[in-house]
Amino acid sequence: MSDLEHRIIYEDNHLIVINKRSGELVQGDKTGDTPLLESLKDLIKARDKKPGAVFLGAPHRIDRPVSGIVIFAKTSKALSRMSDIFRRKAIQKTYWAITEKAPTKPQGRLIGWMKKNEKQNKSYVKQEETSGYKEAVLNYSLKASSERYHLIEVNLETGRHHQIRAQLADMGCIIKGDLKYGASRSNPDASISLHARLSKFEHPVKKELLELTAPCPDDKLWSFFEEQLA
Repeated sequence: MSDLEHRIIYEDNHLIVINKRSGELVQGDKTGDTPLLESLKDLIKARDKKPGAVFLGAPHRIDRPVSGIVIFAKTSKALSRMSDIFRRKAIQKTYWAITEKAPTKPQGRLIGWMKKNEKQNKSYVKQEETSGYKEAVLNYSLKASSERYHLIEVNLETGRHHQIRAQLADMGCIIKGDLKYGASRSNPDASISLHARLSKFEHPVKKELLELTAPCPDDKLWSFFEEQLA
């Protein structure tokens, strides 16, 4: 079994869900690096001995340095319906973030207004409603701590560009390795310690409830926190 096959969390005739590694692209960009979308097409074509082109669509993306759950659609019907699920926010998306500091309050709801700076590929947060800025809402809770780091669980209510990274940094909880938002040092593999841990939604075709969990990256600190919450 290939590494990519090993990272399949769920698959049927309609969906294939992958545990993305940090550094992997979901879809192609100007770098020209091979994205997961194309690697998965190649895998399906070879594994299932498909003679023609393989259909695969990406109804959502996560940032390149982020790991965890990515959902792909294997049919146009599933793609259309999954895109609608994301549009309607009819999906629970839970992230785990390792931060350099613990939040002042162990749990809370962050409401801010965000705007993306295209040139910097970075988002900025304001606490007051501001023209040109979009509302950003998330809920967080402190789940565990080590001697130097803290694990925060985040549930998104909106899906803004770099939302978790920017809002956690704005409250003083910078994600480990996230130099763009003020981390003191990079991670050795250039990742940031943000992981799309869980997705919960109604299957777009079968209409059954799916609750999918992505194992954490193979790393001592992630393993420590995963064991703490087992």
